[in-house]
Amino acid sequence: MRPKNLDDYVGQKHLVGHGAVLRKAIASGALPSMIFWGPPGVGKTTLAYIISQTLDRPFFALSAINSGVKDVREVIEKASLLKAEGLVLPVLFIDEIHRFSKSQQDSLLGAVERGIVTLIGATTENPSFEVISALLSRCQVYILQPLDEYDLMSLLDKAMREDVVLEKKVIIVKENEALLRLSGGDARKLLNIFELLVNAFDSKKITLTNKNILEHVQQNMALYDKTGEQHYDIISAFIKSMRGSDPNGAVYWLARMIVGGEDPLFIARRMLILASEDIGNANPNALLLAQSCFEAVNKIGMPESQLILSQTAIYLATSAKSNSATTAIGAAIAMVKQTGDLPVPLHLRNAPTKLMKNIGYGKDYKYAHSYEGNFTELDFLPDAIKGTKLYNPGNNARENESKEKLKKLWGERYKY
Repeated sequence: MRPKNLDDYVGQKHLVGHGAVLRKAIASGALPSMIFWGPPGVGKTTLAYIISQTLDRPFFALSAINSGVKDVREVIEKASLLKAEGLVLPVLFIDEIHRFSKSQQDSLLGAVERGIVTLIGATTENPSFEVISALLSRCQVYILQPLDEYDLMSLLDKAMREDVVLEKKVIIVKENEALLRLSGGDARKLLNIFELLVNAFDSKKITLTNKNILEHVQQNMALYDKTGEQHYDIISAFIKSMRGSDPNGAVYWLARMIVGGEDPLFIARRMLILASEDIGNANPNALLLAQSCFEAVNKIGMPESQLILSQTAIYLATSAKSNSATTAIGAAIAMVKQTGDLPVPLHLRNAPTKLMKNIGYGKDYKYAHSYEGNFTELDFLPDAIKGTKLYNPGNNARENESKEKLKKLWGERYKY
C-alpha cells in the first residue's frame, strides 16, 4: 500500500502539499540533507523513497538498529564511485538515526559535507538530543505530524479497494472509533490491526464494530518490543501511572520496558520531562532527582541502572503533583501568538547610551532590593495586557505557600 509519488502520499500537507516547503525543494532538485522527526507510522521511510524516485536518484537504506560504521562506509564508497564517474549522487536513508552512536554519526559527516550523499535520517526522538550537533547543523529538520482521522480512513478505503486480498471481500466498517483510537495516528499500525481483524473472520462479508474490533485486537496484542508498535503505548502507560500517583503501575510498566530492552536513557528522559510537566513547583526536588537519574544512567548503564530508574519512578509517582508551570507557559505562548510583539514598557528597557536615557529608557524603574522586603509594586507586562494573570498556583503545600506570599505582595492583582 506504499504510495509511489507525492500525489498519492497521505498526510504532511505542511511539507509536501502544493506550494509547501519540502515539495518546492524537491521540485527544484536542490535537495539538502535532512532529518525527518515524527512518531512511528506517519510516512518517514515512504517519503524518503518517493523523494529519491522523483529525482531519479539511487536509494541506499540502512537501519541504525542493525547497521554499523562498516555498513555506512560501504555505502559512502559506492557513492564516491558514482561521483567519480559523474553519475547521479544517491540518497542515503538511515532509519532510527537516533540509535546511531556518536562514532557512527561521525562517520557520516565527511560524506555529507562533501555532498557525496544526500542524507535523510528518520527519528522518533528529538534530534536536538539524539543527533550530534555537527551533523544536525548540516541537515534541515522537518517535523512530521500524526495522521488525522481523514488521512487514516483514506488509507483504509484505498486498502479495501486495491489490496489483492481485501478487494475480494465485502468489508463494512460500521464503527471506526476503536480502529482510530488503537492506531493512534500510526498508518502502519492501522493497517496491521486491520489485517489482523480481517484474518480473524472466515466469511467474505465482514462487518466491523467497536465491540468486535476491541475483542479481537485485545486477544492478539503483542508483547512489548522496543522497535515495534507498542513502544509508545508502554511509555504512555508508564507516564500516566506516575502522573496518576500509582507507584505499582509505574514499576510494572518500567519492568516491561527493561525486560524488552528499551534504551534506559529514553526512560530517564521521559521522567525528566514529567518531573517538570506534572510535578513542577509542588516539589522542585523532583526535577533535581530526575536530572541526577538521567546523568547516573548515562554513566552507569544497565543492568545497574534499573535500580536508579525504579527509585526515581517511585519517587515521582508518590510526589505531590502540579501542572501550574505547564499551564502558565502554555497560556503565555498563546497570548504572545494572539497579541504579537508588544513593546517592552520604557521603564523595563535597558539604557546603555545617553540618548536612550534622554528618551525615557529605564525611567521610573524601581530596583526591588532598594525597598523593604526586596519588593516594590511595579508593572512587568506590556501596557496592553497589564494585570493579566498567567500563573495559577496548584493546590499543594508548596504552592499554597507561594500563593499566600503573592497575595501579601500584590494584593488584589494577584488574588487567587
